[in-house]
This record gives sequence, structure tokens and C-alpha cells, in this order.
Amino acid sequence: MWSKELPEGAKKSTSHSGAGHRERLRQRLLNGGAEALADYELLEFLLFAAIRQGDTKPVAKRLISQFGSFSAVLNASPGALAQVQGMGEASAACLHAVSLSARRMARGTIQQKPVLGSWQALLDYLSIDMGELKHERVRVLYLDTRNRLIDDHLASEGSIDEAAIHPREVIRRAFDVGASALILVHNHPSGDPEPSRADIEITNRIAEAGRLVNITVHDHVIIGRGSHVSLRAKGLLS
Repeated sequence: MWSKELPEGAKKSTSHSGAGHRERLRQRLLNGGAEALADYELLEFLLFAAIRQGDTKPVAKRLISQFGSFSAVLNASPGALAQVQGMGEASAACLHAVSLSARRMARGTIQQKPVLGSWQALLDYLSIDMGELKHERVRVLYLDTRNRLIDDHLASEGSIDEAAIHPREVIRRAFDVGASALILVHNHPSGDPEPSRADIEITNRIAEAGRLVNITVHDHVIIGRGSHVSLRAKGLLS
């Protein structure tokens, strides 16, 4: 059983000086709007569940300083979170659970719905899941005849080239899962979603292979940090 962490310097006490601050933060959260709490304050509040006593503000600010942003904190691995001063397994697990919850909420908005008609929800899901990754990840979203998601396939961890993701294998899996269309997705860890020559070339090879067997490649979406690029929207998908 994981123990409850206390921030460095905090004392165990049933009555602590941070109680009033916690209550004020709780009321602002309940009574305010979406922007009632600053990023570090929201982290403070999330940490209350694992750190039952003491001031969580220094830990929250330390997390944002360490990882760079609120979203980057939630996308950090539990191991990396636990290494931050004032954190531990319980508090890392608490933040990781929030991250998983956000992903499942976003994924739930696109399941059993036509993806092309829920495009912004799809982009939100992909941004939450991939926008802060430090390495390149390639996914293929396979769709049925009504353009509903039937398989979210992790095709490769690494660069998108023919060595990592072969057109024949992409199309073969479409047959295996009964898909009639697909959307390619990958991220740029640099944060800049502009497509490279390799991105464009492999996309059009896959689209060409799909046309031969009536598998439609709807798009290739590249996820950056807070932004994205659609190859179809840029006229780069032939």
C-alpha cells in the first residue's frame, strides 16, 4: 500500500496551516468558471488526494518548472513524476490517473461516431495523446464503411518512413480488421507539424496502394505542440 506523501518540510498534524487555503481553493474550483484556477493551482488541488496535509503549492510549481507546462506534467511518466522533489509513488499515480482519464474522455467522444463528422473531437483526442511526446509515434486509424473508428493501431515508434511503416502492411491490416478507409497520424516531437518530404512521399505511396484495392486514405494528420497539419487540407495528398 502506497503511503501518503508530505511535501518536504511539512509536518504531520490533524490541524495544519494549509487547511484554510485548501478550502478556499476548493470553493474557487466549485464556484468559478473553467479558468477559476491557474495551472499550478489545479495541480495543487489534484495533489490533495495523495498529499493529505501540508502545502502542495511548492510541489505544483516545481512540477511545471520541471516539465514546462500543465499538459507536459500530465503527459509525464509516473517514474519521471515521482523523481520530482516532494513527489512519490502515490502522488505520481494520482496525476497519471488524471492523464489516463483525460485520454479516455477524449477517446469516448469519437468512438461509435463517424470520424469525419467529429473531426475536432478527433484532433482533440490526438493532441491530448500525442502532442507532448518526446519521440515520434505513428498510428493508423482504421475506419468502417460509415467512417467509424474500428482500430487505432500503433504502427511504429520512430520516424515515418518505408522501413518503419510499409504501405503493403498498412493495407493488409485494413483487410484484417475489415476497414474500408484509414487516416494516418504521427507527431513531430519538435512541436512543428509541418510535413517533411518523407511524410508526403510515404503518405502518397500508401494512398496509391489503397486505391488498387478500394481502401481510401482520407488524410494524414501531423500533430505538433498545440497545433496540427492535415496533408489533405494542404493539397499534399494525391
